[in-house]
Amino acid sequence: MSLGLLYDGGLQTETALVGNRGELSADNRGDRLSLALIALALAGLWFVCCRYLSAEWSFNEQYNYGWFVPFFTAYLFWERWADRPQPSAPKRKIIASLLIFGAGALLLPLRVFEIGSGDWRPLGWIHVGAAAAITLSILYLAGGNTWLRHFSFPVLFFFVSVPWITPIETPIVQGFMRIIAAASAETMALFGIPVQVQGNLLRLPTGVVGVSEACSGVRSFQTSLMIGLFFGEMKRLSVRARLLLLASAVAIGLVANFMRTNFLVWIASSSGLAAVTRWHDFFGYSIVVLVFGGTMWIASRWKTNRDAGVEINPALSPRRFSPLSLPRSLFAGLLLWLLAVEITAEFWYRAHERDLIARPSWSVRWPENAAGFHEIQIDRDVRNLLRFNSGREVTWTSTGEQVATTPSVFNYLFFFRWNSGSGTILRARAHRPDICLPAAGWRQIGNGQVESYSVGDNFSLPFRRFDFVKDTQGGFVLHAAAFFTLHEDVSHESERAIDDNAGFYSNWDWADRWRVVRNGIRNRGQQVFELIMVEPENSQTSVEREFAQLVPKLIQPVSQGK
Repeated sequence: MSLGLLYDGGLQTETALVGNRGELSADNRGDRLSLALIALALAGLWFVCCRYLSAEWSFNEQYNYGWFVPFFTAYLFWERWADRPQPSAPKRKIIASLLIFGAGALLLPLRVFEIGSGDWRPLGWIHVGAAAAITLSILYLAGGNTWLRHFSFPVLFFFVSVPWITPIETPIVQGFMRIIAAASAETMALFGIPVQVQGNLLRLPTGVVGVSEACSGVRSFQTSLMIGLFFGEMKRLSVRARLLLLASAVAIGLVANFMRTNFLVWIASSSGLAAVTRWHDFFGYSIVVLVFGGTMWIASRWKTNRDAGVEINPALSPRRFSPLSLPRSLFAGLLLWLLAVEITAEFWYRAHERDLIARPSWSVRWPENAAGFHEIQIDRDVRNLLRFNSGREVTWTSTGEQVATTPSVFNYLFFFRWNSGSGTILRARAHRPDICLPAAGWRQIGNGQVESYSVGDNFSLPFRRFDFVKDTQGGFVLHAAAFFTLHEDVSHESERAIDDNAGFYSNWDWADRWRVVRNGIRNRGQQVFELIMVEPENSQTSVEREFAQLVPKLIQPVSQGK
């Protein structure tokens, strides 16, 4: 009798276990599906954000470190996930839900603006802010205030990769450049090397060394911030210890960068400017290695509970998280919305490009047989700023109209080409004479005039003329006449007046940016032609007439059939 009861009880127990296994199996399948939806939704959210910021990470040396930030962020989040606390009940679900829907809705106009005006840095901060708000709200819904506090740092850490907005970055960059240049000049004077400071330029007997953004300490400063924050989180240091570690990382970077500038100036004085180019990048990467190693060593000096093998959150078992606690429809809807945002943004521009009109194509004939013709190497900072697909800068001399009495005219020709889809239309506007020449010490006179010049039969191009003067050390005053045109491969109906104005925009303020986005204008291929003719101010040469004679020689119309 007892054996029968035991058998019956065992059979009932086994049946119950089989039933539970079936339930657990169904739950596991549901968990896997929910986890897949969560992973796809959040991965898509942050992938679009990283893709937008990647242009700045690639071309701007100050933000090259941004490529590491997504991986560091994922690693820090994984570390936090390993010792996550027990979730608590969220008390403000409505607020979190509104944040998700509000930030998600913001992504649509944001993406439309990024395509048409992607060089505007506030967009990066808004985009990362929206992605962080959605992520933190989801974490709050999953684990309440406990999880929100626990996972906030890895999510907010991503902000270190976002380029600073220009009104903040420019004064800091210029300040750093002047400080480093002045300090290097004083240091070199102690070793008997004569250095004259002119802003961020160091004038040596062998030439001029420029302290650019990469050499000013700003890149070291930003990289040091990232490294200091990363190791502080890795060690789970206290707030006070993290601030000390951050200050140490920044100090290492700035001191190392100051030494780097002094070494480059010393190399320039002893071996010439050509040697500076060979050592420039080596010292730059050495600073990053030094900051990384030094910060890691300082962080290792602090002993924390993690180093002693003590669990930070002792009451963690069980650490089970069930994705089924969150509505599966939330992540499916978020994923579908992200796809809809990309499709709608693309459709907005394509809808405005139905009536595009192809404009006559042309290329440049380079005057390689002209007197004094030679190519000028384009500065790396200019390449990083303009991000053109192809470009060239050359110079040559001409003798003007009266060979016997007129001094030579020095000609500088710039030509840059942006292929369709390569960045926004703003890049081509960043190399205008009224922007670049004043930065080189020239003083603009007059507001510039637009006039069409004949290139060939039934073909002319509008050029805007700018005039500048500059005092030289010898007491001479130089005059520069700059002729500029920006050519779009295709013409938008709303841009006809600007096309006839040599592609000239006022200052790319909010009104200009809004007009471009509203009219669905993006880069469909463009190129810039800029000729600067430099002569003594009292020269009798008619640069206007000479330029009119040069245009047909320098510009070659391209047949549409080719």
